[in-house]
Amino acid sequence: MTRFTHAFRLLCHAVLAVALLGLPAAAAPFAAYVMDARTGQPIYRQNSDTRLHPASLTKMMTLYMAFSAIERGQVRLDSKFTVSSKAANEPPSKLGLRAGQQIELRYLLRAAAIKSANDAATTIGEGLAGSEQAFTQQMTQMARALGMNNSQFRNAHGLTTEGHYSTAHDMSVLGRHLFYDFPQYYNLFSRRSADAGIAQVASTNRRFLDAYAGADGIKTGYTRAAGFNLTASAQRGNRRLIATVFGGTSTAHRNQVMTELLDSSFTRIPDRVREVRPQPPRLLVQATTRRAQVAASPAATQAEPQRLVLQASPPPATRPAAAASTLVAAAPKVDLTEALRLAGATAAPAAPPGVALVSSQRPRARPGSAAPAADAVQQALATAVASDDAPAQQASLAAPVLAGSARPAPSPRRTASIAAVAQPEPAAAPAPEPQMQAAPGTLSLDSSRAPKPRSETVILAAMGEGDLSAPEALEVVRRPTDSGRNWGVSLGRYTSQAEADRLLLRLALQDGNLFGAARRHVANTNRGFEPQFGNLSKGHAELACERMQSRSQPCQVIAN
Repeated sequence: MTRFTHAFRLLCHAVLAVALLGLPAAAAPFAAYVMDARTGQPIYRQNSDTRLHPASLTKMMTLYMAFSAIERGQVRLDSKFTVSSKAANEPPSKLGLRAGQQIELRYLLRAAAIKSANDAATTIGEGLAGSEQAFTQQMTQMARALGMNNSQFRNAHGLTTEGHYSTAHDMSVLGRHLFYDFPQYYNLFSRRSADAGIAQVASTNRRFLDAYAGADGIKTGYTRAAGFNLTASAQRGNRRLIATVFGGTSTAHRNQVMTELLDSSFTRIPDRVREVRPQPPRLLVQATTRRAQVAASPAATQAEPQRLVLQASPPPATRPAAAASTLVAAAPKVDLTEALRLAGATAAPAAPPGVALVSSQRPRARPGSAAPAADAVQQALATAVASDDAPAQQASLAAPVLAGSARPAPSPRRTASIAAVAQPEPAAAPAPEPQMQAAPGTLSLDSSRAPKPRSETVILAAMGEGDLSAPEALEVVRRPTDSGRNWGVSLGRYTSQAEADRLLLRLALQDGNLFGAARRHVANTNRGFEPQFGNLSKGHAELACERMQSRSQPCQVIAN
């Protein structure tokens, strides 16, 4: 009985073990989302907003951050990043980087996009932000700016970590932004293999790219918690779809589900539709407040600080009273009425040489003015003076004008000229004149000091300290920068390498100004031979493609 019981127990344990071994492992949650890439409109969704493990689809955001940094001019494709010990110790899949090694960014991008290398993704994040933690915070901020409201990142590679999640919808949105925002880099996701600097890497998505007609990207992902994930893009004619699958049970199952989703969705969208490109991300950064340091000028204390203040020289000093009285006392008594009566007479002889006149230059006569009359008055007065006695002959002719005027005594330069009786002097002050000394025994007029030259300086009122309020937050606008001669153009696909070589040679000879210094290369892909010109600047490559497309020649700008 005992032996029978023991045998029965062994049989039960064996049956239970077989049953347990036959049970499948718990499958990861499934989710799917399909959108029309031209408009962003959803076509199919299933658990599309459920937060799940994205696995290596995370690297799509890592690459988006790197592309943005290149376009901002923060880094270049040939910038060298130093590999940290943390990055070197990341689990597979990996490129095989060593701690302390330096490697160009272009090779890290290829390894992360094509091989899905974890050590390359971590090196990119640390190189751009200084640490992986700071980089993941930037990744989450970028996700919000792109409209990925159900995504949060804790690492740059996608290995399962608490608090690291995304959705099928958000990853499809990110795939669409990669396609539209960085078309020059999007070709990385369609490559079956590439040179990653220290090794030749093969694409993790090559099976789907080779199996599905029109597929050209973009990224796979797998962890035990996430299952087999895939974000794919495909084009048929004028129609393009972007779709994401989470939770596939195997690579074959995932690819089969994606094929069925794309096939059914292509029949549900129109061939032609108005394209609505996604809006670029709008990130807000904290601005640094700087207070204006403005030194106030003396003009700031004046009554109207916002007006122009002209600095003028002071008016000329008036003639001393003593000199004026001496002239009046010594002046001859001349009958002005008689002098005016003689205005039409013939000019009298000149004044005796003993009389010295000190006068300012006569102002230029205005058109139509009575200059002849002024000359006649001067001659008449000169005649009257000449006919007087000897003491009167030594007096200045300007004295009678000063004595007979009822107005305040003006500057002698204004009264010394006889022409001032008939024509006033213009408002502008004449140039200062040199002082003249009279001969012994003669009388001369003392002229006032020459006025100081008018300053030509224009003093602007000071602004004060200005507006010291906190400035508004700045909006970061991505501006494309020329990152050097790391660009090229791809000129379609051809069935033979000879045909591609002939095209490159013909264009190099025909458009020497465009491609004379470019590097010619024929890329051998599964779809054919692609003639390419490399070693161009970004602006040069774009100009070349515009010219080629105007001739109906297929052309696409690519990053080398």
